[in-house]
Amino acid sequence: MHHDPTATVGLILLAAGSSSRLARPKQLLPYQGQTLLRHAAEVAAASPCRPLVLVTGALHDELLPEIEGLPFHVVRNDAWADGMGGSIAAGLTELETAAETAASPAKIDAVIVMLCDQPLLTPEVIGELIVQFQATGQPVVASAYGGTQGVPALFSRELFPQLLALRGAAGARELLQQYQHLPTVDFAGGATDVDTEAQYAALG
Repeated sequence: MHHDPTATVGLILLAAGSSSRLARPKQLLPYQGQTLLRHAAEVAAASPCRPLVLVTGALHDELLPEIEGLPFHVVRNDAWADGMGGSIAAGLTELETAAETAASPAKIDAVIVMLCDQPLLTPEVIGELIVQFQATGQPVVASAYGGTQGVPALFSRELFPQLLALRGAAGARELLQQYQHLPTVDFAGGATDVDTEAQYAALG
């Protein structure tokens, strides 16, 4: 299965959670003069991915200023408390709609799912996921860090029905676990995330 080198890859940035372990919204934590969300959104915007979708939930109005000037479509997942699965499904539905209503409608070949609390992520890592997808023709490409495979991860169109069926706590990782010998992209910084005050403090 040979992939067109101009594959259209969309991106879903998940920012729906309430940061329950942190007791304050991690999306708005300051990082290098910006918020974590703005930083993640700029990384996404600098990548080759289009369309871009931001999924909000617990916070919505507070997050919108953080993507000002960036080409994001926004969808609010009112059932965000049920877990990441529904947010991915909501984001993908919005992504498909955005692609169909674009000035030049495009069939999306794959989607990348990313989080707003991996501050060491770069546009290059996102681009490398796409390169691996095109080179291998595999339906999933994951990031490799800390002895695990995780997000950001790319899912090809053939997996969209499974993504759309996600609900509750089942997120991208559960889908990744169904695949052995995934093509992966090394992203050592992926192990750095922000779920606790200690992890945030360690960012420096």
